[in-house]
Amino acid sequence: MIDNNIHCNKKNNCQKYFSLTKKCIILQFIIIDITLIMDTKAKFLGLEIKSPIIAGSCGLTNNIENLEKLEEAGAGAVILKSVFEEQIIYDIKRNLSMMAPVDSYGMSYEYIASHVADDSLSVHFDLIKEAKKRLHIPVIGSINCYSFENWMTYTKRFQDAGCDAIELNMAILPYETNLSCEDVDRLFSDVINTLRKSVSIPISIKVGQNFTDMANFMQRLSWMGINGITMFNKALNVDIDTEKFEITHAPSLSSPEEVYNTLRWVAILSKKLRCNISASTGVHTADDVVKMLLAGASTVQVVSCLYKNGVEYMRTLNDGLNKWMSDKGYENIEQFRGKLAVKNNDQASLFFRTQFMKHFAQI
Repeated sequence: MIDNNIHCNKKNNCQKYFSLTKKCIILQFIIIDITLIMDTKAKFLGLEIKSPIIAGSCGLTNNIENLEKLEEAGAGAVILKSVFEEQIIYDIKRNLSMMAPVDSYGMSYEYIASHVADDSLSVHFDLIKEAKKRLHIPVIGSINCYSFENWMTYTKRFQDAGCDAIELNMAILPYETNLSCEDVDRLFSDVINTLRKSVSIPISIKVGQNFTDMANFMQRLSWMGINGITMFNKALNVDIDTEKFEITHAPSLSSPEEVYNTLRWVAILSKKLRCNISASTGVHTADDVVKMLLAGASTVQVVSCLYKNGVEYMRTLNDGLNKWMSDKGYENIEQFRGKLAVKNNDQASLFFRTQFMKHFAQI
């Protein structure tokens, strides 16, 4: 009798265990299913992308192997490494000087230089064409020029190579004392207005943080008919070697603390511009991505965190975004995007003044 009771208890316990295990397995599958159905689609420069997290322009986006890994890890789009006009000019002078002194070419210089420039650019165009064959996400070109005519020339050629859009890296450091706000304004206006008449692909402007009238200028840029503004470009840092008395390069990856300035301006401007904002600089975690979206950014660009953690870190960012959406009960991005954006000037002044007083007065 005792043996039978023990047998029955063991049988009941086993049934309870397997029943509980089955419920846990079912519950686990339900949780996984909920995470998988989160809709993270976003709009970038008028293009629909599968994720708001984009690989920003950098050395990591300069080869097809990394581009494929980024797509596999969930990147919504990739922005190729910028083509710098200065680099093309340097290549021209270096290659020509290897054959003969530059001033010896005479009237043939420009003709020969154009062919050398074509050779330098062909590497970038080959990458665009290869990426368009092998990727299923938008491939965005990026250029940085200092001469007006080459903004036009390079953009047209990037369009002809197959880019889905172009990002104009127009981060201008106003170091010249004779350069006025009006001069900078005129440069932006001339380039944008001419390009809009010359190319059909979407145009984004990547700007720096050196504007005395940031809000007003960003709004005026958005009125010019561009498709997006990237805030902000990460400037090259410089340092001084006190032993060698030389100007040197300093580490130029962004720090996590830099996210706050970007967040401030995204929150202030996202409701006031006629184009989308792509947030950049200081974004290192999935939580940073969520903050930018809550502030009103349409997309978020990452670079430094990919350098620090590898291109596969893109998957971690996407998984983190999915988990946060699942935990909060959001089924798509638009349900919460801009939820914490500043709606008007009075609110902006009150909000930031209040935070200032709380911090310093310890209210």
